[in-house]
Amino acid sequence: MSRLKAISLAMALLVLSGTLSSCATTDNPDPLEPLNRRMFAFNNAVDEAVLKPLAATYKELAPEPVDKGITNFFSNLNDVSVIANGLLQLKFKQAASDSGRFVINSTLGLLGVLDLATYFGYPKHYEDFGQTLGYWGVGSGAYVVLPFFGPSSLRDSVGRGVDSFFDPRGYISSDDDVVLRWYLATTLIDAIDQRADIMDVEDVLDAAALDPYVYMRDAYLQRREYLVNDGAAPSEDEFDDLFEDLEDPAAEPSDEATENEQDSSSEEDVFAAESVEPVSTTTGDALISD
Repeated sequence: MSRLKAISLAMALLVLSGTLSSCATTDNPDPLEPLNRRMFAFNNAVDEAVLKPLAATYKELAPEPVDKGITNFFSNLNDVSVIANGLLQLKFKQAASDSGRFVINSTLGLLGVLDLATYFGYPKHYEDFGQTLGYWGVGSGAYVVLPFFGPSSLRDSVGRGVDSFFDPRGYISSDDDVVLRWYLATTLIDAIDQRADIMDVEDVLDAAALDPYVYMRDAYLQRREYLVNDGAAPSEDEFDDLFEDLEDPAAEPSDEATENEQDSSSEEDVFAAESVEPVSTTTGDALISD
């Protein structure tokens, strides 16, 4: 598919997202639940049959430095999308920090294998085009479970397509076949790496959830709301103030809020895997995280 056609498809999906947003309400964010549950079961079956065994073997064979290096490599690739979406959200200071992080890790950090930028005071942030749409007031629309990729929403599904244009892997060659093979191979590696990273907490989460589907859905929606609002409740005057000083509405929070946001944005926990990689896994965006 040409990039022009892909852009047209993304725009069509965005219109569809706006049309169907009315289907999802605060009381019922999941109007497609019967279909979503079937897709959830399909993804779990694929995970049990393919991804989980591969991840277990990977975890057993890969030394800790190799595992961490692979995680860092894909996180560094994702920083290109983070920078672009930071600019689209007028977070200029954050985008400058993320740019410095990308340059340091791509050079001194050996293409991102070593995360030296964090030690130099450039923390990891998490931005994507789904968050950008939410920042500018686009509703999330109905909750959906995508085949292979897991939890999403109509808005975030559009965001995935747009974010693919910020992925450096798409520009390694002018040959579409080469790009596709490289993208699929690295996507599989990234998915296995993410899946291996959550295996230690999987049993705990499974035991805590009476209904895994509901747990995953609610965790995803809450996490996305948190990311869109930068960890704070949206202000009524947010967009009125935006054009007065062209500042990010969350750029100058209280000292306590700033400290909490730095802690949450720099932690790589199970809820932050979405940002590693633009790629999610069948386990539900790496147990809610992209």
